[in-house]
Parts: sequence; C-alpha cells; structure tokens
Amino acid sequence: MKRPGGWVLAAAIAAGLAGCASEPLVMRLEGTAAELSRVFPPPETQEVPRYRYLGQLVGESNFRPVDGERRGTARKLLAWVVGLDEAQEQPLVLQRPQSGVVDAAGRVLVTDVSRNAVFVFDEAGGRLDLWEHATRAERFAAPIGIALGRDGELVVADAELGRVFRLGPDGKPHGEFGAGVLQRPAGVATDPKTGRVFVADTHAHDIKVFDGDGRLLQTWGRRGEQQGELNFPTHLTFVNGMLMVVDTMNARVQGFDTEGRPALTLGQRGRYVGNLVRPKGVAADDEGNLYVVESMYDTLLVFDRKGQLLMHLGGNGSDAGRFYLPAGVWVDSRNRVFVADMFNGRVAIFQFLGGN
Repeated sequence: MKRPGGWVLAAAIAAGLAGCASEPLVMRLEGTAAELSRVFPPPETQEVPRYRYLGQLVGESNFRPVDGERRGTARKLLAWVVGLDEAQEQPLVLQRPQSGVVDAAGRVLVTDVSRNAVFVFDEAGGRLDLWEHATRAERFAAPIGIALGRDGELVVADAELGRVFRLGPDGKPHGEFGAGVLQRPAGVATDPKTGRVFVADTHAHDIKVFDGDGRLLQTWGRRGEQQGELNFPTHLTFVNGMLMVVDTMNARVQGFDTEGRPALTLGQRGRYVGNLVRPKGVAADDEGNLYVVESMYDTLLVFDRKGQLLMHLGGNGSDAGRFYLPAGVWVDSRNRVFVADMFNGRVAIFQFLGGN
C-alpha cells in the first residue's frame, strides 16, 4: 500500500540530504568512554603508564557529519517513506587489514587482503577512499605490504599478483615492477636515504633489493635457520638505517645493515610471554622501541633497541587493547602505534606516552 504523499515527502527529504552532502565530515576514532580511558600497563599494576588507547578505525562509521544525528534521522525517515530496507545497505568497512602507513598529509593507508584494496582514512579531508586498482586494467588481488615511495608515491606489494605497484598520492597507478622476479611478495620497505625498495619474497625465502626505478640490484638471504638465513619472511621496516625483517617461520626478527649483513637477532621461539611463534608486523618509534606483532598469541610485544622485552599488550579478544590474529604494525610521526587487528576487522591505535 502506497503511503499518501510518500513520493512528495521522499523528494523533499532527499533534497534536504543533497543539500547537506557538501557539508564536511569529521573523522573520529571509535571507542567508548571507558575504552578511551584505558592505559597500559593498567593502573592496578602500579607501573607507569606507557600507552593510552586512542580508539579504532573500522571504515565509513569513522566519518560523521557535524549534524550527524539530524541527517541520520532524515535517512531513516526516507527509508520508511519509500519502503527501503536499511539492512540492505552495505557500509564500507575493513575486512582483513594487513599493513599500513601514515603519509605526509596524515592519511592512514591500510591494505586489506579480503577487500582487495587499500583503504585511505583521510582525517584532514574528512573522507574515506578505496583504492582498488593496481594498474589501469588490473585490480588488486591480495595487497599486503605498503610503504611510502618517492615524490609522494605509495608502493604496494600484492602477493597474488606477484608484483609491486606504484600509486600516486591520488591512488592512480604509476607503474609496477618485480614481474618474473618475485614469487610471493609480502612486506615492502623503502630506504629513505637511498630510495632503494626492499621486498620480502616470502616463498623465495629472501629479500630482494630494487632501485627506485624497479631494477633488481641484489638478493639478500636464502632459506635456512642460520644467522642471515630466512624461512618465509613477511614484514619489513627500517630502523636507524637497519632493515628489520620478520623471519616468520624461524620465529624471530633479524636486522640487516646497509650491505645485507646480519646485525641483530631479536626474539626466540617459545611458549611464554615475549617468545615468538608466528611473528608478523614490525615497527619502531622515535625512541628506538621496537614493536613486533605475535599473531599466534594475539599480542604486541615491545622491545628496546637491544632486543630486551619491555612489555606486551593484547591477548585474544575484541575489547580495547586485545587482538584476534593481528598482522601489521606501524608508527607515525606523533608516536601513535597502529595495529592491524586482522580478524577483528579494525586498526587499533595507541599513543606512546614516553619512556621516562
């Protein structure tokens, strides 16, 4: 049964919503008041807090208009008038986030291996973008690693496509490299001094080094358990000129100097807190603290620059400060620590409060 005057009212509501469409959106991190007050270690330990929980990124719901309540009511009224089923609406959300980076504009870019795309959380622009194309004719299949490149570019390693792709600051494809050379690329990192691009080729058990134009220069490592050898490497990052490699199936993190020589080994296999079983992401803050995601134990481990365990966050769950098979970790210039909480479909964010 048609509602009297329904289409006229619907048109009026739609016009009102269209008039609001140009209003800026505000990005807000999700979290309850209780969650946003949490610090780690917690107060009951009587230890000095080192991290504060800032909230989480999940997708469209992080972006809200200033008059969000009024517009939300209008949308519900429009749905009622025209008989729309709100359950049919599919908001854009993270599904299986893998890795991320924060660019010079403050945008948080997150690879999602299930959504086959890069999510771009743009706080300054008040918008969420989705970059789905690896090339003009090809979509991403399994984007995992992402890093800042030259001249504002982003480089993204796609494990299924077996290549590394360059994207401009607007997400438009700029080129690719690694075809026929890479087997299954995962982590990627760029040397800010030389511009060289390092790729963890997981199934080849090595690190491939490319110049800024994508030409293969060197290959570091081979399969094995000795120092300098690798067994399914995954994530990468640079720390004070040293390339940190998550040597996942050897349950350790190795550091290589600029010539590819092993210079540091962090972590050991075991069943206790601080041990590694299936390490994934790795990052560092500006005080030299190293962060390693231990995906099997759903924890984020914090080490000092010498590899000594300082503390851990996490444990299995969906509450603030807990994870479910986390993957990547990265740190921005404000010492905010981002964790790709893969099976919870979110990015959890913590503020490092300092080590003094």
